[in-house]
Amino acid sequence: MCGIAGFIDLWDTSAVHAREDRARILQNMCEVIRHRGPDDDGAMLKDGVALGMRRLSIIDLAGGHQPISGEDGSATIVFNGEIYNFRELQPQLEGRGHVFRSRSDTEAIVHAYEEYGNTCVDHLRGMFAFAIWDDRDKKLFIARDRAGEKPLYYTITPTGTLVFGSELKSLLQHPGVKRETSSESLDAYFSLGYVPDPLSIFKDIKKLPPGHFLTFSNGRVEIKQYWDFTYEANGHRRKEEDYLEELRELLDEAVRIRLVADVPLGAFLSGGVDSSTIVALMARHMDQPVKTFSIG
Repeated sequence: MCGIAGFIDLWDTSAVHAREDRARILQNMCEVIRHRGPDDDGAMLKDGVALGMRRLSIIDLAGGHQPISGEDGSATIVFNGEIYNFRELQPQLEGRGHVFRSRSDTEAIVHAYEEYGNTCVDHLRGMFAFAIWDDRDKKLFIARDRAGEKPLYYTITPTGTLVFGSELKSLLQHPGVKRETSSESLDAYFSLGYVPDPLSIFKDIKKLPPGHFLTFSNGRVEIKQYWDFTYEANGHRRKEEDYLEELRELLDEAVRIRLVADVPLGAFLSGGVDSSTIVALMARHMDQPVKTFSIG
């Protein structure tokens, strides 16, 4: 679990913050999410652009420091999550001329963005929330994974600054962000027991919905959906045994691709069939006993 935060005030209509003020604001935004990433931190401050992150190191412990930029430095990323197919992406991107300087899955994203632009998300398998500053096009690109495993909040201040972060408390460290409670969100919470996307408990702060990306350029925000669940009510029917076999294969692959790590892996056992199944599949792909934990 990592955390990201940042803001873009290139098109802010108010007096521009001094560099020292930006650095202090970004530091405060990252400090309140230190619990998400105790291993490392990083920041980029440049011409009204502030990107920061807290890192929990899982892959490429030494070389995965963020922010990470592409070859010419025009695209810079902060990233929370894990890309499961980054080892397959690397040779594809190297074949197109990209040069990798680390073994980090983060670097695969920034090169994918350089190659494919906004459609880079179509090539990613994983859980993620990331922000890329494209200095060539003067554009911020933010994306969230298909299922919304990784959180991402954003807001536009009254003067035109876009502020984003992994947690609400991070955004609230920016002096331009309002703290007005949303009556619509309160109604939803008392009716549903949670606050649905794209709402948050604060009126002017939104969640980026799962399967969506956001672009911010020239002071304008655009949000597009890049993925959704598909369901075929009258699709081709197969035998029950075929569905069972496909489910086994999908579960096995889902577990296998999540075992890429440069740190020891373990699993929580709840006592139910689901966690026991996951551990059994882990054992098939690991060359040492699986460390398991249970509570209660």
